[in-house]
Amino acid sequence: MGRALPAEAAEIAAGYAFAGPALELGALLWGGECLADAQIRIPLPMLNRHGLMAGATGTGKTKTLQLIAEQLAAQGVPVFLADIKGDVSGISAPGEAGDKVAERARDVGQEWEATGFPSEFYALGGIGTGIPVRATITSFGPVLLSKVLQLNQTQEQSLGLIFHYADQKGLELFDLKDLRAVVTFLTSDEGKPELKGIGGLSTVTAGVILRALTAFEAQGMGDFFGEPEFDTSEFLRLAPDGRGLVSVLELADVQDKPQLFSTFLMWLLADLYNDLPEVGDVEKPKLVFFFDEAHLLFNGASKAFLQAITQTVRLIRSKGVGVFFVTQTPKDVPADVLGQLGNRVQHALRAFTPDDQKALKATVRTFPDSAYDLEEILTGIGTGEAVVTVLSEKGAPTPVAATRLRAPESLMGPVEAGVLEGAVRASVLYSRYAEAVDRESAYEKLSAREAERVEAEAAASQEKAGSGSGPRGGGSVVEQVVGSGMFKSLLRSMGTQIGREISRSVFGTARRRR
Repeated sequence: MGRALPAEAAEIAAGYAFAGPALELGALLWGGECLADAQIRIPLPMLNRHGLMAGATGTGKTKTLQLIAEQLAAQGVPVFLADIKGDVSGISAPGEAGDKVAERARDVGQEWEATGFPSEFYALGGIGTGIPVRATITSFGPVLLSKVLQLNQTQEQSLGLIFHYADQKGLELFDLKDLRAVVTFLTSDEGKPELKGIGGLSTVTAGVILRALTAFEAQGMGDFFGEPEFDTSEFLRLAPDGRGLVSVLELADVQDKPQLFSTFLMWLLADLYNDLPEVGDVEKPKLVFFFDEAHLLFNGASKAFLQAITQTVRLIRSKGVGVFFVTQTPKDVPADVLGQLGNRVQHALRAFTPDDQKALKATVRTFPDSAYDLEEILTGIGTGEAVVTVLSEKGAPTPVAATRLRAPESLMGPVEAGVLEGAVRASVLYSRYAEAVDRESAYEKLSAREAERVEAEAAASQEKAGSGSGPRGGGSVVEQVVGSGMFKSLLRSMGTQIGREISRSVFGTARRRR
């Protein structure tokens, strides 16, 4: 140990002297000095109590995310990272030593060693380099799909009715053409009576939904929906050496479609919630999920949608999953969600404009009472420094600590494209998810139904035009149609599921185990 700490610094440091396993964040900043003997940490069991990582662009949020992810993986906790800028893939490779890294390690008392961590790389719908992550329309559900399609509340309710009908009739909605086929059918002369008893579907609303689907598909979004659907339990795996796998979802190729990827991240989280058993408080999380660019999820969200997010975040803790929201300021996150985020890492904020000043003051109010002048600290700390408060082992907030953060031990930047491509193709999951499949679903079934209807009408016309001796082949036209193989196939597929509506979660999401 070095010289004695100043009394106030010692009091802060004592709040981070945990007995059990913990993640090492860095060293305390006090009076303009970095005090390597005062280590700032997060107890491992508290990582499923959720957290917030915030700060202006360029202040080091991504490196802090990488630092926390590395230590979680090292302690056997799987991690999910959304890589929006394409610069997190370096977590799979050892870092590069240098003067800046050595200086940072000396400052914070870190024994730095270049280390890569076991990683899997994914891409939404296979757009970009990664194992394709797809969802079926059925499991995505009407609430999240409405968010992606930017439908209003009335249109969202109508979409829910369409899903309800498809569930009841055994019309699987795997991809966009399936949903389009059901909407088109329900507005046809034959389909309109189907929904009359439960409110019906207006032609205007159906038209809006169909146009939204067409525009969505025209932007190349159709690849995200279909089969094989990704099983989110893949994120919970460990590497053969016992370290947690780091799952990196590469989003650089869809970063211009924020509504899509933020909603897709919410589907992944909701799907995990649906599938995982209750475990209560655990010694370490089953998974820690980093939700980057979190403000995009909340922008323009309806009250019902925000309530669903709040409920999912609150309840998923008992499934052993921790969620870190990564964004620019705490005000990006609704108060009901923010109140559930016990671990806080706040990087520097800018205060150039009146709006910036307002955001700064609002941020300060979200912290516990502090020995620091937080307005001054938050505008004065440098890159790779942050104001921290976490939950202690007893679940109480720790003292606010200005912290110089440790340097990540993995590569701080992307790996080469060829290395990334090789890692994707070498994965055991590649053969499972790489190739899209198109099974019989609503589109094929409704097409068959229409073909049968046309066939029946043609047969009836032929009978009417005949001599009255009855149709060739024996039996009435109805008997011929009902006896056809196509009709029997449709009847079987509908009859086995009719009345068994899919059980849906708070988001209307559902998974059919196949």
